[in-house]
Amino acid sequence: MTRYFRPNVARMAGYVPGEQPRDGGFIKLNTNENPYPPSPRVKEAIVATLTDRLRLYPDPMSTAFRQAAAKLHGIEPEMILAGNGSDDVLTIVTRAFVGPGDPAAYATPSYLLYSTLIQLQDGRAVLLPYSSEWTLDLADLAVPGLKLVYIANPDSPSGTAMPRERIAEILRTADCPVLVDEAYGDFADSRYHCIPLLGDHPNLIVSRSFSKGYSLAGIRLGYLAASAEMVEHLVKVKDSYNCDLLSQAAGVAALEDQSYLAQTRSKVQATRARLGDALRSLGYNVPESQSNFVWATGGPAPSRETFQRLKERRILVRLMSYPGYPEGLRVSVGTDDEIDQFLEALRQVI
Repeated sequence: MTRYFRPNVARMAGYVPGEQPRDGGFIKLNTNENPYPPSPRVKEAIVATLTDRLRLYPDPMSTAFRQAAAKLHGIEPEMILAGNGSDDVLTIVTRAFVGPGDPAAYATPSYLLYSTLIQLQDGRAVLLPYSSEWTLDLADLAVPGLKLVYIANPDSPSGTAMPRERIAEILRTADCPVLVDEAYGDFADSRYHCIPLLGDHPNLIVSRSFSKGYSLAGIRLGYLAASAEMVEHLVKVKDSYNCDLLSQAAGVAALEDQSYLAQTRSKVQATRARLGDALRSLGYNVPESQSNFVWATGGPAPSRETFQRLKERRILVRLMSYPGYPEGLRVSVGTDDEIDQFLEALRQVI
């Protein structure tokens, strides 16, 4: 069957999402979902949308959502583009800039989907290795014909983030669009947020997700912020109706309840600090995280063995393996009770 496919598709492995068990009874700390429910306003907005309006196509430009997102960030609605999850936004951007043979760069270790998207376009992936301080060497950006740079900020799996000033240096150095993926930005300190850089850097694109901070991984909604001219051209690439009626309504409601976001964020941040300290006390190396997870390497037992033993106890974490780095466990921040159970099981298996 492979002879029917484009060669670049036939030879690629494809992105593998985190495990989603079909039966219950698991403590699920493997896919960085928010342990707390979404704002009550979201359910109210979805219920209010369940009318005969569902027989019609949704607003193709997600106008009300763009207005709400623009108001939150203090920019113009024309600078916002909505997507069917931030992965859709990443796909739109990649399709717009990367063609066969084109080099596109991403920091590593980082989100593995970047590589998959480049392969789908038959582009050429260029790896930008993080330093021991979790920053990038500007000299590595000197790639002839570079078409796009992806930077997850905060990063996954490390949870680390580069401050806005460092991102500005990267933007000045790169002669191409730079996509700063802030899927976990809602858990990071404001000095890491890059939307304030848009006015001075026309090559900047910032993507955001509702799956993490807003507890809406099941809705599939994300967006990007960029110059109005950049968005005008990216609109040509998106699917006609890429965001459905329910997700648009949910997104507006979530954005308008920033006090609820602040409450859940503070809970996650407090548990994140406790989780990181506990893992370090057990002998793991854990970078300071700005996300809703921590990455633990080293430790008293092999990570793969620990991963399997935790799974046998119905506790799921993510085993992460990158060339040049030891295998590690990425652990999502759950509720305090879930983290207590995880830590107790971890002490038993190691």
